[in-house]
Amino acid sequence: MSWNKISIVEAGALEPIISFLKSQNSILREYATASLLTLSASTINKPVISATGAIPLLVDILRNGNSQAKVDSVMALSNLSTHSDNLDIMLKTNPIPSIVSLLKTCKKSSKIAEKCCALIESLVCFHEGRTVLTSEQGGILAVVEVLENGSLQSREYAVGALLTLCQSDRFKYREPILGEGVIPGLLELTVQGTPKSQSRAQALLRLLRNATYPRSELQPDTLENIVCNIISQIDADEQSGKAKKMLAEMVQVSMEQSLRQLQQRALVCTPTPNDLPISSCTSEVSSK
Repeated sequence: MSWNKISIVEAGALEPIISFLKSQNSILREYATASLLTLSASTINKPVISATGAIPLLVDILRNGNSQAKVDSVMALSNLSTHSDNLDIMLKTNPIPSIVSLLKTCKKSSKIAEKCCALIESLVCFHEGRTVLTSEQGGILAVVEVLENGSLQSREYAVGALLTLCQSDRFKYREPILGEGVIPGLLELTVQGTPKSQSRAQALLRLLRNATYPRSELQPDTLENIVCNIISQIDADEQSGKAKKMLAEMVQVSMEQSLRQLQQRALVCTPTPNDLPISSCTSEVSSK
């Protein structure tokens, strides 16, 4: 329970835990990291933990620890990142290369990938975070792979990170994002993601479009037209073919949804026998 976590911290448990994090004994460091993972789940504990200098030590574990310690470290850092003041501390420790390294090797649908992408999305809100991610070899690609194959929540974080990049400087980040083959995953996300993912994917597709030419008034700014424009600029045949296939499927889904809506409207608008007006007929009685 959260109260137990708070009580443990108030009892002074952080001091020995931090000393274990600094130990040369890898087992002690692993246990200490696991302890911080548990304690950092409490909102009240987060600023207290960061005040002990735990964040740089956790990043060092993420960089140099054993496999389990790295996993627990990224989970703990993800917990701590929800306290806004902690993000500045994290940025100073340059955690993104280690996060990307872990993200590359883990299963993209795993909880680890989800926490990695959550951290990346938070860190790319800062100029330093964006610079490091894009300069890290395979950094954007790792995020794109989660966007394609991650859990629903992971994909939401991944598309959020890419959208933040493009919104911060469209001309700087548009080509690097397109170059990693993001279009098929974005198309799928527009129809199969969470509501937030769908909205983010559509916004990112609009930013990725080449809007340097005047758009015809006869060509509405629909998602299909935006994607067609992007696809026309992709050189790779395989990526272009996959994107076109995804676009066709997306249009098919859109048509089916529209048809269902029309059918529902027709059912609503079709009067039942009870709704039909009853005409009053006067009987003509012959007079005798």
